[in-house]
Amino acid sequence: MDYQCGTCDRWFGSSRARGQHMNALGHDAWDCNKCDLAWETEDDIKDHEVFAHHHCRDCDRDFQNLNNIRMHLNSRAHRPQVAYCPFCHKGFTTATGVAHHLEAGACQNASSLSRDEIYRIVRAKDQHGLITKHLIGWEGSFEYEASARSWNGSGYECYLCHRECTTLRGLNQHLSSPAHQQALYHCPNRARCGMDFKTLAAMINHLESESCQFMRFEAVQKRFTNIVSSNRLIAF
Repeated sequence: MDYQCGTCDRWFGSSRARGQHMNALGHDAWDCNKCDLAWETEDDIKDHEVFAHHHCRDCDRDFQNLNNIRMHLNSRAHRPQVAYCPFCHKGFTTATGVAHHLEAGACQNASSLSRDEIYRIVRAKDQHGLITKHLIGWEGSFEYEASARSWNGSGYECYLCHRECTTLRGLNQHLSSPAHQQALYHCPNRARCGMDFKTLAAMINHLESESCQFMRFEAVQKRFTNIVSSNRLIAF
């Protein structure tokens, strides 16, 4: 018997049984907003509502499935800033934020870093290809640029995917993004997942979502929040 009523001295074999007892006798309890069960602590009721009902108690929001509410709970709405850029010390709520910040060249103190440069450094340290794809002959991302001739009468059209942008600048931003580049990374859970990713940030975000159940969100933060140091990237 591991679960004791918070009001009386009775013990129960499960948290559910304890909640039923507390609810039936009116002992101090946290009532579920979605069913007739009660739980002893606020953390217990929040966990129950997340897993049983896909309900966020703090926001009073319902979600379609467990993955959606996990993404919500891992969002800025519920996460403090736990990851920091080692160069400019800007705070982010996830390790994905740090990786995207650096790959996009947004750090004013590390302007030499880019998607390609980060991949080169990580690949050099990831000798066994745990997260990087070893691309033979890869020398860097392709460079694309559109001109005014891309106007098709209704918008500026990408000649690779036929997406339309309202401005030429927007089209060139699209072309300079990773959208039409090679995948550089893969999920480390190769036996069960095998997904490829064009950026380190996308790969980390995939793990943070727990969609392939390779590791918990908290474990991802511990492994990746120190993915960069002041001098070099540290391989996963």
